[in-house]
Amino acid sequence: MRAWLNGRMLDDAGEAALSVLDHGLTVGDGVFETVKAVDGQPFALTRHLNRLATSAQGLGLPAPDEARVREAVATVLDGISSETGRVRITVTGGPGPLGSERGDVEPTLLVMATGEYRWEETTAIATVPWPRNERGALTGLKTTSYAENVVALAYAKRAGASEAIFANTQGLLCEGTGSNIFYVIDGALVTPTLESGCLAGVTRALVLDWCGASEQDAPMDVLLRADEIFLASTTRDVQPVRRCDERDIVAPGPVTAKAQQIWAERSAADLDP
Repeated sequence: MRAWLNGRMLDDAGEAALSVLDHGLTVGDGVFETVKAVDGQPFALTRHLNRLATSAQGLGLPAPDEARVREAVATVLDGISSETGRVRITVTGGPGPLGSERGDVEPTLLVMATGEYRWEETTAIATVPWPRNERGALTGLKTTSYAENVVALAYAKRAGASEAIFANTQGLLCEGTGSNIFYVIDGALVTPTLESGCLAGVTRALVLDWCGASEQDAPMDVLLRADEIFLASTTRDVQPVRRCDERDIVAPGPVTAKAQQIWAERSAADLDP
């Protein structure tokens, strides 16, 4: 792993470098993006930086300097030689009081990169009993306040799944802990609307654009009727779901396989779509 913090490369990514009073550590006051790297180059970086700025402003933090972030991303990826990798860009409120109020300081900017990672070709998902709040103060923002996701993902892991799927407070299908969900009904590819409370995923937006999916809200039991299901995320790309709770599903089905093909072709043709 390579790490860059507030303008300097760390000799050891595990060294103590953040203040113990950093608001990202004490109260989860921060935003982040995870960016896929292909042969040492970031994928869809412009889209990720746009969302990072949106999340920061939604949390009341200044948008980070884009040129500075791009330079940091290039720096941490220099020397990562694996075919695939990932970059994590984090912005926090910086050192502050032990309570929720922020201090009058510059935000912390941390950029890290790691090498090779692989997901399974297909995966299992588990629905969880806790809802996403589609009306919350953080809805639609990619923040570092991920404890809810940690609990949900542990629940899914105990069920033999790699992802947990949330309904919202109205009982409508919403999203995973780190992915958007697509499903196929009668040959039509569908994903929940942003009004459901799901994150506006970068991969989600590209799948909508490239694969002709529609946005519709539906009750959670749509997963019991779906002919195909797949997850979409920065690191999963388009990943077919072979099991939802106790239900086995053909994976990939024809619509999912076509989406995978389109994704592979279009993403290879343009690293910053």
